[in-house]
Amino acid sequence: MDDATTHDLLVTSGDVPIAVRDFGGTGPDVLLLHGAGGNLAHMTSLARALASGYRVIGVDLRGHGRSGDGPWQWDRVVADLDAVATGLRLGPTAVVGMSLGGVTTLGLAAYAPDLVRSIVLVDITPGVDHQKAGSIIAFVNGPASFDSFDDLLARTIAFNPTRTESSLRRGILHNAVQREDGSWVWRYARHREPLGGAEAGEAGQIDFGALWDVVSGLTVPVMLVRGMLPQSVVSDEDEAELVRRCPTARICHVEGAGHSVQGDRPVELAGLIADFAP
Repeated sequence: MDDATTHDLLVTSGDVPIAVRDFGGTGPDVLLLHGAGGNLAHMTSLARALASGYRVIGVDLRGHGRSGDGPWQWDRVVADLDAVATGLRLGPTAVVGMSLGGVTTLGLAAYAPDLVRSIVLVDITPGVDHQKAGSIIAFVNGPASFDSFDDLLARTIAFNPTRTESSLRRGILHNAVQREDGSWVWRYARHREPLGGAEAGEAGQIDFGALWDVVSGLTVPVMLVRGMLPQSVVSDEDEAELVRRCPTARICHVEGAGHSVQGDRPVELAGLIADFAP
């Protein structure tokens, strides 16, 4: 898929603009949701690999990338995605959610089940906690600004050792902006209201445990794709709990991938999705 086939647009959700990228492709709809501090550009390699069999849509969650900021209650976030689905005339969609995008997918399934055809959780379960996500929290709560793009890139590489520099550079250019004095700052909101009662701040804790009950009630197909490198935030106990709560869930382990499976092994992940969500 060539970049010329992509189309960027803004969809208004209440008073918050939500940035969307239609990556093109033909076939059933698939919606890609990125992780905390990330953006839709981080899903580009996966989108390219999926476009031969799907119409691929990426979204900047509110407070990330090119989207506007706003309160992070579940109903607001779900309203954003509902506005995207309406604006792009999406039917029930295969939703691929990585990290924060994955727990957002579970929120979507709970609040707007008609939008969800199937669920792919990329290296995330409701069992994630402050300790497991420590590296992510440290990265998001890093310096407020950087003297140069190279400084920003170097920190990003240090915290994402399994990703290619070209992939990280692409994500930074979508997710950061240069100020008049030459310094660089992230576009995403670093400090915000808790998401659905969960916090991820310098002194906060993460608790998405209530979403286990959502997993127990799911009636759509579910697949967990777990990176097997140490950067993963999914434990054996989390995986077992997911299977206990949802016995029909498909579990896939990806060797050579950390937390960002879509960046580390995009073609392999695309193959797993194609086999799971035709």
